[in-house]
Amino acid sequence: MERKTGWLSSGSFAALCGTTKETLRHYKDIGLLVPAHRGENGYFYYDAGQFYDFYAISIFRRTGTPLEKIRLCLQRQDAAETLDLLQAQREQLEREREQLEAMDFALSGMIRNLCLGTAPDMVPKTAWFEREHLLALPAEELEGELDPSAGEEARLITVLERCGALCRKYGLQTDYQLGAVHRPGERAEAGTISHLYTRIQRRAEVPGYLEKPAGNYLYLCCRGRWDISGGYDALCAYIAEQHLPAEGSFYACDLAGFILNGQEKNAATMISVRLGDGGCPGQR
Repeated sequence: MERKTGWLSSGSFAALCGTTKETLRHYKDIGLLVPAHRGENGYFYYDAGQFYDFYAISIFRRTGTPLEKIRLCLQRQDAAETLDLLQAQREQLEREREQLEAMDFALSGMIRNLCLGTAPDMVPKTAWFEREHLLALPAEELEGELDPSAGEEARLITVLERCGALCRKYGLQTDYQLGAVHRPGERAEAGTISHLYTRIQRRAEVPGYLEKPAGNYLYLCCRGRWDISGGYDALCAYIAEQHLPAEGSFYACDLAGFILNGQEKNAATMISVRLGDGGCPGQR
């Protein structure tokens, strides 16, 4: 086989580039990457330097650039044109990255919630929770917008409308997991909720931002019921019996309504409160 120093057969060049001979043949046929040499034996050979041409093509291809646009770009060898193309593709990738991050945020939240929702009903447990970013609406402000006779459906619609409008206004990503912040030391009932909230993807310098801090939390799940006041009472009783240093507000959040809604038997709500140092049973 004829081979000169610095020349690579299609098989060797394909191996160097991590591709196939069929791909190289297709690129040659459409004039995208033509072998630099043709030997006396009729075979085509590539220069080692064409590796970078293939690398550039592969980068463009991964960003979704049409083959014809890649071909023209490589043929013209215009730095300004190439820069514009690369910047446009990077902007496209950034948009796709943001979309993937938003989807990961939503899916990971759903998975976590459904896993937590399988916990035994009304059994206090402790766990480390990472911080969460919340968009919190003052309950008194929302009450002022509602008719006194408004039912739960009307309240839910108001919260969703307000949260959705704020997220669109400030470019926030939410998974629409809803929850309530309860003032400590008070029974979970009308009048004791300070804020209604939805989770957002990251910290934001916007009105209504609230951070649920990371830490060891005492929590329990109320399953198969809409009324969670008994769960709040059970958690408070456990704190008193165990002399646990609970601190800050109580958080109640829906774990299953976003995907298993409409039936009380599928209801799952988690109530949690952060514990101070030495607050985990068995670690004191």
